[in-house]
Amino acid sequence: MFRKLILITTIILFSALSANAGSDGELIIKKNQPTEIKDCFEPLNRVTFSFNQALDGILFQPVASAYRVLPSPVKTGVSNSLDNLSTLVTIPNNILQGELRKAGVNSGRFIINTTVGILGFIDVAQHLGFPEYEKEDYGQSLATMGVGPGCYLVLPVLGPSTVRDATASAINLIGGDAWYNVTVANDTQHFTDFDYYASRVTSGIDFRAKNYDAIENLEKNSIDFYASVKSLYLQDRQQKILNTNKIIETQDDSDWEEIETQ
Repeated sequence: MFRKLILITTIILFSALSANAGSDGELIIKKNQPTEIKDCFEPLNRVTFSFNQALDGILFQPVASAYRVLPSPVKTGVSNSLDNLSTLVTIPNNILQGELRKAGVNSGRFIINTTVGILGFIDVAQHLGFPEYEKEDYGQSLATMGVGPGCYLVLPVLGPSTVRDATASAINLIGGDAWYNVTVANDTQHFTDFDYYASRVTSGIDFRAKNYDAIENLEKNSIDFYASVKSLYLQDRQQKILNTNKIIETQDDSDWEEIETQ
């Protein structure tokens, strides 16, 4: 209980520091413009970025390379299952953003894919004509409420973020993520901590495998790889907050999962 109070207080504090106004649409766009987001912690961010690169070379890159040779149906099924789990975070954020219809659609999608789709391995809902799935998170919800992003931040292992988004992710640990609740937070006797953390690691490997060639090309062709990743991430983040795909043309999919380099 004490830990939850600490997290809630931290979220409120950072939100207050980041927010300067209400949820006016133009203000949201301005606040989340990549050029408007300061890199206040750049020296530390670059150190963390280098650490993440080293970890990628030791762990994620070789594992992702092996993962890529798996049969396509297996890789697609794993991605579908991970997307199905992420729906448990998307639904409450649909509600927070006032998108009740989307919340209903995604609830139906989750029920169908978890049952008929064998724990989400098969995206049955898509075949039934459900709209394309779009992920939402608490950072996006705070942005639509007028909370500014704060400074750019690189997290160990997790990678690019902002002060707002990193702080908002704590909401997942205090009841905002049903998957975390039934695996780590509570002893449900059906799932364990391992199930949650295994899904998170698998998500990272799946992301790395999808972007394998694009990331290699981006690193090879970038004068400053750190700056290139930062720019790409912040543009993608703005795109998600505005629920549009018209801001940049270097990506596809809904979670920075297809980085296309021209």
